[in-house]
Amino acid sequence: MEFWLDLNEEQNDLREWVHGFAEGVIRPAASEWDEREETPWPILQEAAKIGLYGFEFLVNTWSDTTGLSMPISNEELFWGDGGIAMAISGTSLAVAAIYGSGTPDQLVEWVPQCFGDVASPAVGAFCSTEPEAGSDVASMKSRAVYHEATDEWVLNGQKAYATNGGIANVHVVTASVDPSLGSRGQAAFIVPPGTPGLVGTKKLKKLGLRASHTADVFLDDVRVPGRCLLGGKEALDERLARARSGQRASRQAAMRTFELSRPAVGAQAIGIARAAYEYALEYAKNRVQFGRPIIENQAIAFALADMKMEIDAARLLVWRAAWMGRNDRPFTAGEGSMSKLKAGEVAVAVTEKAIQVLGGAGYLREHPVERMFRDAKIYTIFEGTSEIQRLVISRAISGMPIR
Repeated sequence: MEFWLDLNEEQNDLREWVHGFAEGVIRPAASEWDEREETPWPILQEAAKIGLYGFEFLVNTWSDTTGLSMPISNEELFWGDGGIAMAISGTSLAVAAIYGSGTPDQLVEWVPQCFGDVASPAVGAFCSTEPEAGSDVASMKSRAVYHEATDEWVLNGQKAYATNGGIANVHVVTASVDPSLGSRGQAAFIVPPGTPGLVGTKKLKKLGLRASHTADVFLDDVRVPGRCLLGGKEALDERLARARSGQRASRQAAMRTFELSRPAVGAQAIGIARAAYEYALEYAKNRVQFGRPIIENQAIAFALADMKMEIDAARLLVWRAAWMGRNDRPFTAGEGSMSKLKAGEVAVAVTEKAIQVLGGAGYLREHPVERMFRDAKIYTIFEGTSEIQRLVISRAISGMPIR
């Protein structure tokens, strides 16, 4: 069986196309939208116009059986700017939730509504984290109660740190159906556009990714039709029955979503890291001290060598996990978590080192590496902290209930 790492023609074309948009549209606007801390709707619309934002783009990237089209496009987008790219790609987490737990009919009905259309682009939100349930998903307090007479689910609770929370056209919300079962008693629900009772707080002020909207979401007697339960009630009843009888149950909705998205999130971190590395490399070639470019000093040159090596190593882990996920290969050693863990920590280390290479200039907003450093930090926190990723990996390789 042949093995190679060359991208095919379609993948190279995709990379060049997304890179062109990142370079020509995203980068020139990055500083402005970081300062404004607002969703860059005009840029989302530009992305929609060329087919970079929408259901068809996700279908086309997912059709790549190597699994690489999504990480390739994510890396290039986030190379442009983390905040704007997250505003563009944040909807994909809601889509991953629908794909991971929903039926084909639900996928067809709801995913296009997450994106809206070219004339009026929209966004989707995945709401899982709560004030008392971050890494500890089993402690979720949001509740979903079924009313058989009206075939409705009633949702109550509070969600925290939701990307696009409150401004989304479609919200995907996880909630507990049977609290006695812990994480095994949870399910995911679609909250359609304009549903009464769902309210988002004002946009939260963040260290980085400032162009991406993040808010808490409150659910006050939010009523959704029975068809909005992802996967359907029959499948949920069967899963709950297995859990109550002590049988091994499939993973909860939130964890399925995170497993699907980890390599894609890792690719985002790599894009930010690569942008910082490339900027620092060019700066080191042109910055003259003591009569020569600073890159001629081993301390600088070796730092840049390490940055490049770590980025490439992280990318290989991401590509492996993306290929495994697309081809239904089980993550027996926590390969999905490995990819996200390595990429996130590389992004933080590389962007910090880029500031060091620039010295005092790197600390100024005149140069983008300080923004890249701020954007990178979240990648050791969201969608599973570095500590949680290590927990997943250690449990996978040991088979032990490590706590």
